[in-house]
This record gives sequence, structure tokens and C-alpha cells, in this order.
Amino acid sequence: MADQLSPDEKFHLITRNLQEVLGEEKLKQVLQERELKVYWGTATTGKPHVAYFVPMSKIADFLKAGCEVTILFADLHAYLDNMKAPWELLELRVKYYEQVIKAMLESIGVPLDKLKFIKGTDYQLSREYTLDVYRLSSMVTEHDAKKAGAEVVKQVEHPLLSGLLYPGLQALDEEYLKVDAQFGGVDQRKIFTLAEKYLPSLGYAKRAHLMNPMVPGLTGAKMSSSEEESKIDLLDSREDVKKKLKKAFCEPGNIQNNGVLSFVKYVLFPLRGEFCIKRDPKWGGDKIYTVFEEVEKDFAEEAIHPGDLKASVEVALNQLLEPIRKKFELPELRKLTNSAYPNPSKTKGAGKGAKAGGGGGGGGGDDDELSPSRLDIRVGKIISVEKHPDADSLYLEKIDVGEPEPRTVVSGLVAYVSQEDLQDRMVLVLCNLKPQKMRGIESQAMLLCASIEGEPRRVEPLDPPEGSSPGEQVFVEGYETGKPDERLNPKKKVWEKV
Repeated sequence: MADQLSPDEKFHLITRNLQEVLGEEKLKQVLQERELKVYWGTATTGKPHVAYFVPMSKIADFLKAGCEVTILFADLHAYLDNMKAPWELLELRVKYYEQVIKAMLESIGVPLDKLKFIKGTDYQLSREYTLDVYRLSSMVTEHDAKKAGAEVVKQVEHPLLSGLLYPGLQALDEEYLKVDAQFGGVDQRKIFTLAEKYLPSLGYAKRAHLMNPMVPGLTGAKMSSSEEESKIDLLDSREDVKKKLKKAFCEPGNIQNNGVLSFVKYVLFPLRGEFCIKRDPKWGGDKIYTVFEEVEKDFAEEAIHPGDLKASVEVALNQLLEPIRKKFELPELRKLTNSAYPNPSKTKGAGKGAKAGGGGGGGGGDDDELSPSRLDIRVGKIISVEKHPDADSLYLEKIDVGEPEPRTVVSGLVAYVSQEDLQDRMVLVLCNLKPQKMRGIESQAMLLCASIEGEPRRVEPLDPPEGSSPGEQVFVEGYETGKPDERLNPKKKVWEKV
């Protein structure tokens, strides 16, 4: 097909449905001379979900336009981004990503023989690449590196050096993969502009950049691997798909932040060129749309009911997911999935009398199932600090944790942190331990601290996320959906084990 397309037709196919293109003239110039070389990279962290069909449908467009496409499994990036993926699991997650993305592409009819797959560490650990990382780091300021990764790299008050390196490595990938353009989400725009600014300083060509819009999740915000309610997993059952779509945000007539409608626009139309609304004959019967704008118009005018839209998307989505589910029924792929994403709540050697069910809802959870979601960790503000009347090595802190009265917390920080440094400080507090007396004074929570690197005997209170308020709950990434125990059973030593 690509041989029969003019350069202008190829350009239209390559850029349709994108939110932004940087370097349009460069793209047009290349297309006049030869086929475009483009790459898409994905950091191998959480499991890919249905929003991944959006870049997959664009990859289908690139191939129809005759592009040479490289898919990068960015394993080193996954580690650099605040260590979202443990090093020991990276190899397994790369294998999982490769299998699941190939299954997605096969599901939408993309020929795999026209794609090139590569793993980041296959070339990012070479002498030449490493030297370029050092060369680049001598040019990029901390401010520029942090700004470039603001929408992509996990942001914390005291960022690790690894997260600051991340944007520069992504820029260098363009040169080492020998492409004309990089494709990604519009959330990566600042990384793309950093690449355009600094690659020429290293003597390398400036590339074009193709940006997809960020597709809303089921809750109306960005679809996220770590927010269970916002996403449909590629291996979710038909029942799970129905349940999640039923709860999805899809207000009558509201076309803003509508993840269900966006899926029709960015996945189903590019892949099929049409969309069928299925409904009861008494409400007009089935209707086939060949232009998305007509679907959007009818939904805005409430000619399409949210229930009918969800049911129709459910049918189309299950058709895409069924081949992937089938492929992952193979024993070796089931084993790969469980190894790459082990269930953290399951511990070895659970006793014979272990209870069934969830972990830790309101104190009634399974005592043998350990999960950080059972911890009631809150942001607190220290409102007063004084020395313990009967112990030189203990402070008494009154901490506001969002309750009518502040909690008294007894801590041994006196040897490490001055009284003045603690006053009005925002901290993290574990609130569902059983209160205990320390030298005669009841401590009603625990101040969470960490050892200072290189000085294991010194500790500092942990900093809450920037912009937090007293009483806000803080979750361990990947455990956002559980409910904390009302009170942790001290006999079970849940806190100590977690």
C-alpha cells in the first residue's frame, strides 16, 4: 500500500490524530527522498493496559505509510525512574512487554516482520553511549534535566541523580537508533525539546517529534498503570471489562475527559474506520458511524446514551483483547506474567489456617496477607516539640494528622535533629499502631524516619510529597487501592514484617 501513496498522503497518515508535531518540514523533506525511520520507546515498569492500543494504532499508521519502525523496550530507563522496576525483575518485565506488545500488534493486524525490537541495555551500556552520557551531563543543568522530566519521571522533593539522567538518555537514543523521528505522548514534550536543544551540541542531528494526546482513563484523569480504577488491563476477563466500563466516568452529553469516547476516537476509528453503536430497536436499533465527529456530536446532543456507548465499546474492546487473553493462557506465558509481576501480598509459608479474602479492610483483613496498603500512613505537621520529662534522649511531639486533636508522638530524634528543626515540619506518621507508653507517656503514633546514607546510626524524618496537607493519606506505589487496618494487631507484627 505504501508504494502507492504520495509523500503528502504518507505525511497525512503519519500525523493524523496527533496532538503536536515538531519538525514538520524535516518530515516532509525526508518523505520526498525515502521512507521515514521512527522509534517508539516504552519503559518496562507496570503492566501495559488498554491505553497502549493508542500508540499501537499509530504504529499501524506508520507501517501503512511505509515507515521503518523500531520499538524500544527501555529497561534502563525503567530503573532510572526512581527505581520503579527492581533490577532483578527487569529482564523478566522486558520479556513480558515484548510478548504482550507483540500480541497487541497481532490483535490489530500489524505485521511483526516489518518491525524492529530492541532492548535499551543492548546498546546503552556500550563505551560510546556511556561517554556521550558524560558529555551530555557536562552541558545539561540540573534545572533543565528536572524540567524536562517533570511530566514523565516520578517527581519527589529530593530527586535521585538517576531521574535527572533519564531525559538525556532518551535524547541520545534518537542518535543511537539512527532514526529521523521519535514518537511518544505529549507528556514527553519537554524531553523532546531537550533533545532538540542538546543533540546538535554533541554534533548530532536534530530529530522530528510526533506526539500523541494523553487519553483519559476510566476515571476521567490520565490512564495510569498504578491507578487500578483508571485502567483496563490487557489480560482482564470479560467480567472485569464489563465491571470497569460500567463504573467509568461517562456523563450524558459530556465529551470532556471521557475515556470511553476517547477510546473510540484514538483506537477504534483508526483501526476499523467505523464504529457500531449497539442498542435496543425501541431506541433506534444499531447505528454504524464512519466519522468520529458524528459519534461525538450525537453523544453531546444525548442522541447516544452512555450505557449504549459503554456496551458498544465493551464489544469492540473484547474483540481486541480476546487474542491476547488466548495467547497468555499458554503455561509458559502465565508463568512469565507471575514471575515478572509477583503478587507482593502473598508471603511464603502461610499457615494451614490462613483465611481467604482481601488484605486488611478496617481491621478485618487476613492477618497472614501482608501488604503496605494495611498501613495508615498520613501526612502530619509538628505543631509543638518538647523534651521528655523523664528521658534525655526522647522528644514529645504534638502532631496534626487531620483529626480534631493532635496526636502525642514520642520519638528518639533528640540525638539527631534539633528541636527548632522539628517545629512546624511536615512529616509522615504511621497512625494505626496500638498506642504504647514510653517512659510513662503514651505515644499515639509513630514518626517515620530513614537512615542517612553513609551514616546508618543517624536518621531523619521522611518528607511527605510536595504540597501535602495534614491528614492526607500516603500510599506505597502499587498499593493505592487497599484499605488500612483500623488498628494493626501487635501480636501479628504486621508493621515489622511489612
